[in-house]
Amino acid sequence: MNAPTPAVPTAVLQLGAVALPNGLLWLERSRALVVADAHLAYEEAIGGALPLWSTGEALATLDRAIARAGAREVIFLGDIIHGSRMSNGAAEIVRDALTALRRVCEVTLVAGNHEGRTRGIAVLGETVLFAERDGWLLVHGDDVALGGTRRIVGHLHPTIPLGGGKSAPAFLASARLIVVPALTPYSSGLNVLSRACAQALRAFDCSAGEFAVVASGDSCVYPFGSLTALRAATTGAGGGGRYARKRLRPG
Repeated sequence: MNAPTPAVPTAVLQLGAVALPNGLLWLERSRALVVADAHLAYEEAIGGALPLWSTGEALATLDRAIARAGAREVIFLGDIIHGSRMSNGAAEIVRDALTALRRVCEVTLVAGNHEGRTRGIAVLGETVLFAERDGWLLVHGDDVALGGTRRIVGHLHPTIPLGGGKSAPAFLASARLIVVPALTPYSSGLNVLSRACAQALRAFDCSAGEFAVVASGDSCVYPFGSLTALRAATTGAGGGGRYARKRLRPG
């Protein structure tokens, strides 16, 4: 695979919409951080006695980003929790994490499919089906019928394969659609080079040729250029296989 553009602190996806490290999206006019697919309390959903470490890590990531950007709002773009059924202890951890965020900025919770029919109200409190900021409709992305000519979505968990069975979260961006990668560390993601990804984009009435790809690391982002050029330059990486997440670092 061709090397990406050298690592940069941020990358403009569309005017006023900026890719940040850790898969976060910054909306300049609203001063809002957008985070997709946190899947909080995932460890409980898979069983066993694992601590809910990823919830604390997600909160720490957001705290740092809020402080750096001076954010007024954090918008969760659906699948905030992995499932609406969880123990009282796990629910309390999630509530405490969201309460801590609300102490420093406004928090908007857009419901996703993992919130279930109840929209996770027992754990999350009030949620909304969509939000509108800076001329964009912010929705989870599981319901492509929701209106809006310019949408920011999550749901797809886009990743770029790095070789050796590893992948990194990646933004997909066009003039009409921005797909934000998943915050959860547990997702192997949807390979942006795969046919499945192309089909998912067509469901939004978009073609792969419209999109640019920006991979996201812990401290930098990595613009890969157009998805079409990346696919043309890549051989053997277009399948739908599963990949382990890898943290990208400059160096």
